[in-house]
Amino acid sequence: MLNEDNQRLFKEAMGNYPTGVTVVTTTNREGDPVGITVNSFASVSLNPLMILWFNDRKASSIDTFTKSGKFIVHLLADDQQELVKLFSSKNVDRFSKIKWGFSDNQLPVLEGAFAVLECETVQTVEAGDHTILIGAVTNIRTEKKDPLLYHRRHIGAIPSEFYERM
Repeated sequence: MLNEDNQRLFKEAMGNYPTGVTVVTTTNREGDPVGITVNSFASVSLNPLMILWFNDRKASSIDTFTKSGKFIVHLLADDQQELVKLFSSKNVDRFSKIKWGFSDNQLPVLEGAFAVLECETVQTVEAGDHTILIGAVTNIRTEKKDPLLYHRRHIGAIPSEFYERM
């Protein structure tokens, strides 16, 4: 198989695998907030608490995230669909369009996520065209909300019938 065919099939397979949607935030050297939409996110360890996420090495924010030493992963709630597009857009002042504040560690916290995981970067790994950022979770906040899902290039809530089949 040609590499292009493999890439197309890989995108098709991965796009058909449902995931949650997150926005990851940090600050740059000047203390300004930076954030991006991420759906490549996973738990790593319970002891110690650790997570990981992936950032495209071509992303304009890659240096900011790898050098900041800390970040927050916002697990988006099903009513936060507009944040996915906002934090995926280029040349937009993302933080002027939403409600947010700073954590005690001076990291940008978005309002309304169903979970907020504040992390210290413990390791970065170069892998293909992405950088994996592994973080130790230092603070967790949750709300009683349902998650936002990504599937086949669409975002949305968990369908209510999903639980009826069990």
